[in-house]
Amino acid sequence: MGILDFLTGEFIDIIAWTDDTRDTMVWRFERYDHAIKYGAKLTVREGQAAVFVHEGQIADVFKPGLYMLETNNMPVLTTLQHWDHGFHSPFKSEIYFVNTTSFTDQKWGTKNPVMLRDPEFGPTRLRAFGTYVMRVSDPGKFLHEIVGTDGEFTADEISLQIRNIIVQEFSRMIAASKIPVLDMAANTAQLGQIVATAIGPAVAAYGLEIPEFYIENISLPEDVEAILDKRTSMGILGDLNRFTQYSAAEALGKGGAGGAMGAAIGAGMGMGMGAQMGAQMGPQGPWGAAPAPAAPPPVEPVWHLAEDGQATGPFSRANLGRMVAEGRMSRETLVWAPGMDGWTRAGDITDLARLFTVAPPPVPPVRPASPPPPPAVDKKA
Repeated sequence: MGILDFLTGEFIDIIAWTDDTRDTMVWRFERYDHAIKYGAKLTVREGQAAVFVHEGQIADVFKPGLYMLETNNMPVLTTLQHWDHGFHSPFKSEIYFVNTTSFTDQKWGTKNPVMLRDPEFGPTRLRAFGTYVMRVSDPGKFLHEIVGTDGEFTADEISLQIRNIIVQEFSRMIAASKIPVLDMAANTAQLGQIVATAIGPAVAAYGLEIPEFYIENISLPEDVEAILDKRTSMGILGDLNRFTQYSAAEALGKGGAGGAMGAAIGAGMGMGMGAQMGAQMGPQGPWGAAPAPAAPPPVEPVWHLAEDGQATGPFSRANLGRMVAEGRMSRETLVWAPGMDGWTRAGDITDLARLFTVAPPPVPPVRPASPPPPPAVDKKA
């Protein structure tokens, strides 16, 4: 190497950083003895910031661009060092590159259930998890508060602290929101915005910001979810008798009389099999003599009414009896049941005509009171 190459290496320096790790937040430019040459070129790329530290103090923060490190364009450093403009010797300082891009897909979750008082279920425990986006908003403050002298600072080193802040604010907010548990799934976007606003001041003290925050799931404990599933199933079934009638009517509408007969046969077979199994599992055991299975009860027909040009129903005979008593149904009302050829007057159907004849007999008239008997006459007088 010639003397010219030696002099060029001594007086020309390029300071830059390219990162392909995707999780490094701060990287310190390594230079032997921390000697930065006067007139060195500092390249700060988009998504980066460079923090110049001189003798343990933050001297300046450089945004994206190309800079010539001289005393005339570094007034803060000149004031600290008391240099003249003609001083061209190297200066011992450190340069930290800060990644200002967004760190996406950061995970958060509640380690322990959050206790709250639900207006419907009472005291309840909840778990939640989601993701958030983190970004350095103030490189100088972030270096001062978090990084310190760490030469290579990654996102994992601060993510645990951010999760603690998120869980604390989420627990406080979710307990004070008074939103029912069953309605939280429809309000996750609104809850996420509230949590992001609440944690903003806490993370800003570290020179960070959370531009995006997402709640992916809010769930109850497994045993509570199992009970809730049973309650939902019972709510769907409702009244078992009406459910059975509706199923039979629906089968009629889809498959006609054949479908209704199949549904009736299926119901009868199910009841017969249940009675037979109950008899076999009686005191005599499954191999003892069992009584003959009882005949399946007849399937009660369901009725449809023609009201205002539309069909309503299905109704049971008991429902029709109440409608007759309330005056909502008369003999002229057109009715139809599975197996009938068409709509017929209710008074022409024997089974329904009885509903109109079941009435108390007329009240007998009130008889006048009998006159009192005449007084007895004394014959001796």
